Amino acid sequence: MTDEIPIARRELIASRLAAGQAVVAATLAAEFGVSEDAIRRDLRALAAQGQCRRVYGGALPITPASAPMAARMDEARERKEALARAGAAQVRRGELLFLDSGSTNLALAEALPEDHELTVATNSVDIAAALLRRGDVRLIMVGGAVDPVVGGCVDAAAAASVQNMNIDCCFLGACAVSPREGVSAFEFADASFKRAVLARSRRTLILSTTDKLDEQASHRVASVDALECVIVEHDAPRTQITALSKAGTTVLRADPPAGL
Repeated sequence: MTDEIPIARRELIASRLAAGQAVVAATLAAEFGVSEDAIRRDLRALAAQGQCRRVYGGALPITPASAPMAARMDEARERKEALARAGAAQVRRGELLFLDSGSTNLALAEALPEDHELTVATNSVDIAAALLRRGDVRLIMVGGAVDPVVGGCVDAAAAASVQNMNIDCCFLGACAVSPREGVSAFEFADASFKRAVLARSRRTLILSTTDKLDEQASHRVASVDALECVIVEHDAPRTQITALSKAGTTVLRADPPAGL
């Protein structure tokens, strides 16, 4: 087999993913007349290039919400910082906070008030590093195997760690927030971990960029009425805010980003 054949096959698979199509390894193997191992090698290579997200049996196209944490950190930074400031205003003195892995919660870690004598637990490598640099909070790192897409630990060991916590306030990460389908996540383990954190939290809030509203990911975490509050961007559509309110949660708008 010449080198051009697998390259051409890989480029065709990449074009389908770029068009928003999910791909199935067995189907592609039959189409191209190759083994599923050959297709899996193609998908591993495309995932390493950031062109898809591997799932059991195939791959999914990359969307903004499902991109790896490292790729999300600098996207819409000013809007995430505005959400973070609104979230920080909801934090109470002396609380045990849990900051779930997510790029908006990373902005929140940097916006937390300095004089509140906070203890912050997190499963996120980047959030833990940011809090460690601050030096004004007591930090608890929830450990386990690190999921590079999630950007933190969401395995059984991580879920077991939070079972012994009495969390005052959790800022839950969310891949999608829908008044009908609730809060959902792309990864099975991530959704399971989020449910464990929510069960141990007295208050649960979500900072949501507009692209996540009225969307649905593969694995349901909780209904919207399990949340105390959803904080949305300053220009989030009124229809979406009304629908979330009717679903049983409080919705707050963040102020516009600096400079707007």
